[in-house]
Amino acid sequence: MSWPPESPSGLIGAEIAGYRVERELGRGGMAVVYCARDLRLGRTVALKLLAPEYTRNDAFRRRFAQESRVAAAIEHPHIVPVFEAGEADGILYIAMCLVAGPDLRALIDREGPLPVPAALRIAAQLASALDAAHARDLVHRDVKPANVLVAKGVDSEHPEHVYLTDFGLAKKSLSLTGFTSAGEFVGTLDYVAPERIAGRPVDGRSDLYSLACVVHETLAGTPPFRREDPLDLLWAHQYEPPPALSGGRPGLPAAADDALRRALAKVPDDRYGSCLEFVVALRTAVGEAAGPAPRRRTPTVVDRVPPPEPPSWARPFLV
Repeated sequence: MSWPPESPSGLIGAEIAGYRVERELGRGGMAVVYCARDLRLGRTVALKLLAPEYTRNDAFRRRFAQESRVAAAIEHPHIVPVFEAGEADGILYIAMCLVAGPDLRALIDREGPLPVPAALRIAAQLASALDAAHARDLVHRDVKPANVLVAKGVDSEHPEHVYLTDFGLAKKSLSLTGFTSAGEFVGTLDYVAPERIAGRPVDGRSDLYSLACVVHETLAGTPPFRREDPLDLLWAHQYEPPPALSGGRPGLPAAADDALRRALAKVPDDRYGSCLEFVVALRTAVGEAAGPAPRRRTPTVVDRVPPPEPPSWARPFLV
């Protein structure tokens, strides 16, 4: 099997590890994600296939298997369930729940800055998912809008349901096995914590920094640091103070700037103790400025998303 497939239809119809590939959902430098049919259970899944060169590295395979088990063991309503992970035909694969809904990247690109209540709800759900992963010593390492799936919620009080996906299993394995080439950085520069750039130890506080970058983008329309040159962007993350959130979203109080500034501190020890602590501080700052509001349904960008393609029986069950 050639890799990467020369066209999106390169693997359509192929059977891999008991899954029949139906269509491509997305691709990156390390993997391609397909919509696939589980031939054993008759359900639709998201099938992520990693490039064969990673399979040939024994240390990477062992680390990948170990971390896949940890990720699959995390049962959390805001983490995409992992059904299975393994190796077939020289390709590492992960079978995950197929979530019906767009990712946060698509929503921001289409809608621009989100309504403040929607941004805070999304932030709270992401924070809950990240804290649950950190409690198991699992660091995501690539928190960004493209890895946040937004499905329609269950009622007017919860108009959207957020799922965090694509934990940095392969990314962590690459860093620990020395598989990356010299000068290569694994991650997304708009949301990367300073300690990762400097090559220092990484823990959940790095994800907190990335979450704060994502929250800034949902409210202001852009990440906190925007530079044309990647080196200038890395420098800004390490040494430049973040811009005031209220500059990109007029009307937000100074206390909101303070909450973002602390979450984006250059030194991990200066940040909040957890992701939820950050979101609570931000929500408190915004709530105190706005004052009490009547209880009503808040419009959400998810309401304008076209009907999802997967059938109802293939969607995640909310417990």
